[in-house]
Amino acid sequence: MGLRGAPLGARFWSLIGATFLGFLGIGAVLPALAPHIRFQLGGSDQTVGLVIGIFSFVALAARVISGPLADHKGRRIALLAGLLSCAASGASYLLPLGISGAFLGRILQGFGEACLYTGAAAWVIEIAGVDRSAESLGYLSAGIWGGISVGPVVGEWLGTFERAAVLQLAAALLAAALLVRIPEAYKPAPRPGRQQWIPRPVVLPGIAIGFVNVHYPVIAGFLILHLSRFHKAGPLAFSAYALMILTSRFFLGSLPDRINPAITFYGGIAAMAVGLVVLARGPGAWLAVAATALLGFGFSFPWSSVAGTVLRQIPNHERGSAVGVLGAFVDLFVGLSSFSAGAVAHRFGYEAIFYGAAASLVVAAVIGHWMFRWPGSMPFPPMAEEQPDTEAAMEVLCEK
Repeated sequence: MGLRGAPLGARFWSLIGATFLGFLGIGAVLPALAPHIRFQLGGSDQTVGLVIGIFSFVALAARVISGPLADHKGRRIALLAGLLSCAASGASYLLPLGISGAFLGRILQGFGEACLYTGAAAWVIEIAGVDRSAESLGYLSAGIWGGISVGPVVGEWLGTFERAAVLQLAAALLAAALLVRIPEAYKPAPRPGRQQWIPRPVVLPGIAIGFVNVHYPVIAGFLILHLSRFHKAGPLAFSAYALMILTSRFFLGSLPDRINPAITFYGGIAAMAVGLVVLARGPGAWLAVAATALLGFGFSFPWSSVAGTVLRQIPNHERGSAVGVLGAFVDLFVGLSSFSAGAVAHRFGYEAIFYGAAASLVVAAVIGHWMFRWPGSMPFPPMAEEQPDTEAAMEVLCEK
């Protein structure tokens, strides 16, 4: 029997807490990083862009590494690698290395973020059980968004970049200390003779979820600029977007487990499309806030719907790799759309990039038509060897 509806327990929430701390530190340095490079280190605007942007490229490459690391060495090893890399990132910002220290910090931060998420995602699914994969990923995403949202506020409150860097170092080390106290029951399977770096079953879902995320650079980079031509509700609208994602993933993250995930996938992108089209038309202040809230609500479901569908069909010892590759597709599409959105906005205006983001959802919907025809897209109890590892964990605790 599955454990659907059973309490997730202290191990699960300790893991969410450790992930929150890791992303709290990552978020804390972001508000002061550009001013630190520009005014304290004497870097140019181009240098600021390079330092900020190198994170995404490192994270993209590290996703392919972090998955096999979690599968072959264990989820704890991947998570610890991510947290220690984030701690080293905070330390490098404090060293007298100038611009090189800023580059080193962002490189270590990109590698750390990739390992942190991949290891955590694979581990929470094992604790909760694959039949609750969407729910566990929803809680994990809430922890991540919580850390990213609270981190900049705390970083601004601390007042200086150096203090924010100390917070990143301390938060990562505290999370690592919490992590080593969580028993891990996962046993890596023997390595096969030859393994694909990118599992074929993940490619189509990865492309679909990549098109879903095309909108993110548009919202992060151009929402406030676009709405400023009509009113000053841009910051409030962006806050509504982030808050809706956080709350929806926390309270409604289990929906793709309880109903056909195709419903939550298509319902989510439909809500996103409506929100983007309304925003493109330059609505009034309160309608803009409502549209971004609807966009955030819709965005809460496609990732868990797709990831849950994929992970139900992949053996336990390959799930870390699958999560890493799915994350790599997200990084790739976000990076490409970041560059293209700026060029399109410069030539055709802000409205065009919002309509373009809505059009990308149509592509995701077409891909989803084929993706959800696979066997296993409907929720079903895991096989005997895919049960949540509660019993194994209890044996570990009893031995202690």
